[in-house]
Amino acid sequence: MIDIIMYIVLVIYIVFILQLIFGFGKVKTFVRTEEKPTTKFSIIVPFRNEEKNLQKLLKSISNLNYPKELFELIMVDDFSKDNSEKVYTKWRMENGLIETTLLENLRLSNSPKKDAISRAIPILKHEWIVTTDADCTVNKNWLLTLDNFIQKNNAEMVVGAVVYKTKNNWFHHFQQLDLLSLQGTTIGSFGIRKPFICNGANFAYTKKLFNEIGGFGGNNKIASGDDVFLLQKAIKNHSDKVHYLKNIDTIVTTKPENDLYKLFMQRVRWASKTSSYSGIYSKILAVVVLLMNVSLVLGFGMRVLDTSAALSVTIKWETLVIVFLIKYAIDYILLFKSNVYLRNGKFLLPIASSLIYPIFCSSVGIYSLFGSFSWKGRKFNK
Repeated sequence: MIDIIMYIVLVIYIVFILQLIFGFGKVKTFVRTEEKPTTKFSIIVPFRNEEKNLQKLLKSISNLNYPKELFELIMVDDFSKDNSEKVYTKWRMENGLIETTLLENLRLSNSPKKDAISRAIPILKHEWIVTTDADCTVNKNWLLTLDNFIQKNNAEMVVGAVVYKTKNNWFHHFQQLDLLSLQGTTIGSFGIRKPFICNGANFAYTKKLFNEIGGFGGNNKIASGDDVFLLQKAIKNHSDKVHYLKNIDTIVTTKPENDLYKLFMQRVRWASKTSSYSGIYSKILAVVVLLMNVSLVLGFGMRVLDTSAALSVTIKWETLVIVFLIKYAIDYILLFKSNVYLRNGKFLLPIASSLIYPIFCSSVGIYSLFGSFSWKGRKFNK
């Protein structure tokens, strides 16, 4: 009976992943042309205790291949306790041609990042808002390509990709594979016209659209989701104006975590918003993915206990092996496609990570339903 249930879950899982694989191919790579830049951008960067990372982000913004008069930078300090402000001030003195403003966050909700963005929006001088994170670096043609895309499309919200800059260790590669799966899901969902996920580290939208859909209203009690919930509200009201920009010059690079606890808390923070998704498709997909991974973990546990005669319920080793291998194969196709785009097809053979991932995914998914999480030195309840 358990074997049959696992096969049923696997079949449903395959259907969803094949949809995403098909959708990934439907999103075509955007080719930038030589139009004169016209779009004016306001870049918003919320930060908290980021003195180790800010310098790299700010340097990448200094190197943007975009007219200085066409963008401004708004930094929002979320009550940092380190030297982040000094790093920014030093950079500001060395880059006088870039219009920039430093604000202090104003906490009005349970979401510091939403508060930070909301704090900045009323003072913005330009129509297009672009958000990224303090631990990121941006490509020199980031805004140039985004402007070109906006000129050629009826867009008021544009989603872009994020990838890790990893060191040569397994823990970083494990995170990269996890992020590749999320990015593949993002692109695939746009391809089948059911987008529901994005990353605020590479996200752009107009003030007009932000105000029309009520900004972050309705989900301020949720600590995370400044990106996903805004996307879902835009899809519900103006789906024709929401686009995915697939071009290597717009990929934003960020840093992986260096210890397991921080990684677990980060993923719990991301997963905690899943139950508040507005679309049926996204909720079903989340449940199917969780069930697939939990079934593998429970199946393995039952098999081990049954071998020791501690449990009467049986499941065949053959079933576990077959289900895992088929899941691995279907996952690999989506990961491979993401890897070709995001990492230029660098070597990818995630056998060890795929063995551990069901345990990690199950732990994060189940814990996020009930547990609290910490983020930037603060604790947030479910």
